[in-house]
Parts: sequence; C-alpha cells; structure tokens
Amino acid sequence: MSRKMNDWEKVLDFHGHSCPGVATGYRVAKIALEELQAIRAKDEELLAIVENDACGVDAVQVLTGCTLGKGNLIYRDYGKQVYTFACRNSGRAVRISVKGRVWQSPEYSELRKKVFSGEANDEEKEIFNRHQQERTSSILEMPAEEFCRVQHVQIELPPKARIFNTHICAACGEPVMEPRTRVREGKIVCIPCAEEYSRGW
Repeated sequence: MSRKMNDWEKVLDFHGHSCPGVATGYRVAKIALEELQAIRAKDEELLAIVENDACGVDAVQVLTGCTLGKGNLIYRDYGKQVYTFACRNSGRAVRISVKGRVWQSPEYSELRKKVFSGEANDEEKEIFNRHQQERTSSILEMPAEEFCRVQHVQIELPPKARIFNTHICAACGEPVMEPRTRVREGKIVCIPCAEEYSRGW
C-alpha cells in the first residue's frame, strides 16, 4: 500500500519541481487557511485573488482548491507577491503580502542572469541550484512574521461563476461562450476572428 502524500509533496507533484516560488505559495496558502479557519474548497467556498502568475499560484490552487476552472481564482497582473483570500461562508478575508527580504538576493542576481540566459558553466549552475535549495528551505521554515504581512480586510465578493450559453463563431466554426462573442459584419464571431479585421494599417 502506497504512502499518502503530505501537502508539500502534493504541491510538488502538481507543479513539477521544488523552488523558492512554489515554497512561497505553499506558505501563503497554509497561512491563509489558518487565518480564515478554513479547509480546502470543494466548490467555491473560498476565493483567491493572486497578483502574479508565478510558481506559487500552483501551490495556492492545490492547497486551497481555488482554481481557474472553478472560477474562484482571480488573477490580477500586478507582478506582486500579494494574495487575498476570502471565505464566502464567514465573510472573512485576509490579505497576505510577502516581505521583500524573502525575494531579494542581490549577491546571486548576476549568477541568476547567467543561469537563465544559458551562459553559466556547470560549477555556476551547481552553486545557483544549491542557493535555490537553501532559499526554499528558508522560506518553508522561517517564522510567519518574518515571511509576510497578514491583514484581515473587507472585500466585496464577486458573484459565483456562471455558466453561459454557447454560440458558434461564424468565421472559424468553433464554439465560444456568449459574453466573449463579438459582432463582425453583422455576424457573431469569437475574439480572435474579430481581431483579424483590418482597415489596412
């Protein structure tokens, strides 16, 4: 009989690798659930608003049950390590902002550039990977008050996800949900087909 995976292993199984980013999302999600006294959402009991599209969002999805497909994961492209969670049943919400020192690592910034540009040699890659492992462990183990700022906030909860009618695009023939349709030359089309229209400039 196989051993049941713990939460960290579940996150890694979903995300594919261990890194400081996914460790950040893991800590954020754990803190949020504790602060809201909530459990993983089976439906839309919880709502997550994430302000980045980095590795940590995968951990948020795994641990909180807030996913794009269920409509209870909202992405705001602010490029910030800030996450807001709300519980529909209690009306409580919490905003978690990761502190800058967690992410700042100036002594490795140049090495990081070399690794991601493909210019690093084997020794440099090894040094960078070791540093990443140390950062990951530090994020997982540091006290919550050093890791992030937690604020209980009031937010206006959006309506639950809706299921819309489907139309067939008159141009490409593919199905598209009603609120994402456009009208081109009097016909209902999808957004990509609508954007193909040009006046020649």
